Amino acid sequence: MNYLWKQIVCSFSALLLTTWIAPAAFGQVDAKYPTRPVTIIVPMSSGTTADLGIRILGKQTEKYLGQPIVVVNKAGAGGTIGFAAVATVKPDGYNVGLYTGAAPAFIMPFLEKLPYDPVKDFKFIMQYLNINFGVVVKGDAPFKNFKDLVAYARQNPKKLTYGTNAPNSMANLIIEQIARQEGILMTHVPFKSSTEYQAALLGNHIQFAAGDFNFPQVEAGATRLLLSFMEKRSEDFPQVPILKDLNYDVPCPVLNGIFAPKDLPDDIAKKLEEAFSKGMKEPAFIKGIRDLRLSVFYRSGQELEDYTLRTYERFGKMLKEMGLVK
Repeated sequence: MNYLWKQIVCSFSALLLTTWIAPAAFGQVDAKYPTRPVTIIVPMSSGTTADLGIRILGKQTEKYLGQPIVVVNKAGAGGTIGFAAVATVKPDGYNVGLYTGAAPAFIMPFLEKLPYDPVKDFKFIMQYLNINFGVVVKGDAPFKNFKDLVAYARQNPKKLTYGTNAPNSMANLIIEQIARQEGILMTHVPFKSSTEYQAALLGNHIQFAAGDFNFPQVEAGATRLLLSFMEKRSEDFPQVPILKDLNYDVPCPVLNGIFAPKDLPDDIAKKLEEAFSKGMKEPAFIKGIRDLRLSVFYRSGQELEDYTLRTYERFGKMLKEMGLVK
């Protein structure tokens, strides 16, 4: 009997222990989260458009989280330093990151060895905007639409020059994919920044520029927007076609969202998604983003994860076709 009693006591104790440790073991957390400030790691410099955008969103989200949101900039190596920092922080919800997509997620992982996997090492919280990318020419250029550029390039192989912010940049790859589809040859002139290639365009050193563009210059007529790389037409330039309007099935994943290390508990991820989603509905956020001439665009965490996986696979195939990777 004493032996049987000991067995019952041991079994009951084990059950109690399992009950106490199960929440931690299965990724559940204190319902009071967050109890201290939440830090957002930004993989680019302070003052950039993306940096300003996340600060606007953070300010509007604080009241829904009940804690301050602090922005920390970790720029360098094309954004990969910031991505690596997010991948390796403690997955407790107190350090998350600004997800930019673009080269750190879809190009550089194929071209060099990085300390993170852009699909497997992150948990995606939500997307809140798209960055405006496109093709611009000088205001007095003879090209009235993008088809004019293509026609000129077809008649003058390699004579049409264009600038982007780097070799193998997102804009460079998009233009090269268009050139492959059209069967034309153009000459790429890489610069260090969008400011440099915009100046080169105005100085007649290149015939068009691809990537981030200067809205005031377009509005003033100094440059002309011929093609938008966005997923939908711009509210500011509704007459300008997007890639799919011209039957170019090329992704341009230049976006802003929130992501975290892969082991972030689901309930914390849900709280963050709900808070940031409410923040992006605030009138002050919408106005601030419009003032920056960006496009509010929402994807849930699951939708952003699915989009990232699809786009990563597409870029892998695209880079192989271009001979950039084996």
